[in-house]
Amino acid sequence: MKRRHFLAASAMLSLLAPSSVLAANRKKTGSEAAAKSAAKPGSQASGRSSGKASGKSSAKAEARGNSRAGSRKGGRHAYRPVVETPAPAAATPPPPVAIEPRNAISLPDEPLPQWRTYDVTSVTTLANVKGRVRLWLPLAQYKDTPWQRTLSHNWQGNFESAGIYRDPVAEMEVFYADWKEGVAAPHLQIVSQVAKQERHFDITRRGSIAERNEVLRRCLQSTHLIPTDGLVRRTAERAIGRIKDPVAQGKAIYDWVVENTTFDPSASGIGRGDIEAMLDSGQLSGRSADISLLFVALCRSMGLPARPVFGLRIDSSRLFTGLGAVGNLRAAQHCRAEFYTPGYGWIPVDPADVRKSIHDERLTYGDAKLVVLRKLLFGFWEMNWIAFNAALDVKLQGASGRTLPFLVFPQAEAAGVRFDSNDATRFSYTVSASRVDG
Repeated sequence: MKRRHFLAASAMLSLLAPSSVLAANRKKTGSEAAAKSAAKPGSQASGRSSGKASGKSSAKAEARGNSRAGSRKGGRHAYRPVVETPAPAAATPPPPVAIEPRNAISLPDEPLPQWRTYDVTSVTTLANVKGRVRLWLPLAQYKDTPWQRTLSHNWQGNFESAGIYRDPVAEMEVFYADWKEGVAAPHLQIVSQVAKQERHFDITRRGSIAERNEVLRRCLQSTHLIPTDGLVRRTAERAIGRIKDPVAQGKAIYDWVVENTTFDPSASGIGRGDIEAMLDSGQLSGRSADISLLFVALCRSMGLPARPVFGLRIDSSRLFTGLGAVGNLRAAQHCRAEFYTPGYGWIPVDPADVRKSIHDERLTYGDAKLVVLRKLLFGFWEMNWIAFNAALDVKLQGASGRTLPFLVFPQAEAAGVRFDSNDATRFSYTVSASRVDG
């Protein structure tokens, strides 16, 4: 996407009329840079949290994260990252500050980072379960990125043991809790603090840090639901044609997915993600996982590393009402995607939200709003969503049941029977998010 197109898309956001667009969040953003990466003081009662220090202490925090995988008894505990501060040096008069001459009419090259910090609270109560129970809950991604930082996790409940385990291959963290047999109403509350800012791709800037080879290899492999040969590859070849540039190939696949799929609000959850079944039937209809995984499959079949990113909407959208979520977020899960090109790194896309907006807002292909949205969502992620993981074919630690195609909903097992948060008869599950920075 050319820079002038991206700038035009950003400038034309005003075309999105207030009647169909949520007004921009008027809450004062305050000072939301790196100072917000420090977690709020926790409760002094027993509870447990895991946090990450910022800057040079992030490596220490990760090491601490690995050590917390052991089980913890129910109740509450307190844990915060310890940041070592050097002893103060002897007072010396400060050197004179040189005043840099500035051009009063010049503008900065880019806006300062606008971080927002959220507390995301999940409350789970299980009913009609027998025997020992284990619960799994996907957590916000543990690796800091230029657009998301996970600051801490705090939890409490009547569990027998609980903790966090990390899957380094899938690059995800999962919370687990165990209840012994006979607990009438297993209960858990977990609060995650996450800092967010918008993610932009700028085609005029190269020189990003290269991704590790083993990660790129994983993002080219086929999975149980994502084949990369046969009909998938033939479809991708038609979408790309003779285009050779990797960024342009990704854009061609993105455009093909937007033009040939439809959003199906009647599908359960975020969809099945069975790409081969979609292509075989010719019915390219589904929800965010179906549409985003189709993009991923087509990219991988052409040698473009790509991956889905599963997560949760946590705030309103300034684009369209349906692209945000407020109140109870138990059904606000959403899947985006990204693909990798040398020099630019990972490029974010969201073809599923283009199709959702077409459905919700009844947009036609000549609509100026749709033209802007299509250009914008190739290379842009709004900050009202937190990423969980990019894992596929997930095997839950300690589970006796089946492998999951992906992990975005809380899962539980009781007496060997697997069920998730969509099971209203056994799962009482609520999620809410609140700004903590003004």
